[in-house]
Amino acid sequence: MTKWQKFCAYALRKWGWTVDGEIAPAKIAVIIAAPHTSMLDFLVCYLYYTAAGVTPHALVKKEMFFWPMGPILRKLGAIPLDRKNPVYAIKGTIDKMKNSAEVFHLALSPEGTRKPVSRWKTGYHTIARALDCPVYLGHIDWGRKVIGTGEALPLTDNARKDTEAMQAYYAGKDYKGRHPENFATK
Repeated sequence: MTKWQKFCAYALRKWGWTVDGEIAPAKIAVIIAAPHTSMLDFLVCYLYYTAAGVTPHALVKKEMFFWPMGPILRKLGAIPLDRKNPVYAIKGTIDKMKNSAEVFHLALSPEGTRKPVSRWKTGYHTIARALDCPVYLGHIDWGRKVIGTGEALPLTDNARKDTEAMQAYYAGKDYKGRHPENFATK
């Protein structure tokens, strides 16, 4: 374990977080990060993954990549997302994941925002099906300060039905976002 990994593990513990299990065993995977109600979720995920020795990746709106934040975000594993042209962004992300020699776990929030949304997006499904990789139902529970990768979501050919199953899964859990009023499953 490197000094940076040890520091990240220490920082996560010092902040009061505990880890629920190991990171996903798959080399390439999509990790659902829910509930996503705060920009601090990115920091918690970064500490969790870095402590485990893996560079986390997440799509972040391209507007956040201004100087000096852009180089810092890229170093932390963030990938710019052009929300006006999401098809191009997803294609580029699929190519990055496919060509990666390292473990590549992409954290996504199907809500698509940090506000309550009843109809979650299905981009995670497109990416996972294109790469034939698993989707794990991760959690960032600010109520208990527990983070984990969670179980795999079996995918079908129906992205909307799979997303509804995902929403039902999270509806049955007692996970709290940092701002609970901003998380909706229905």
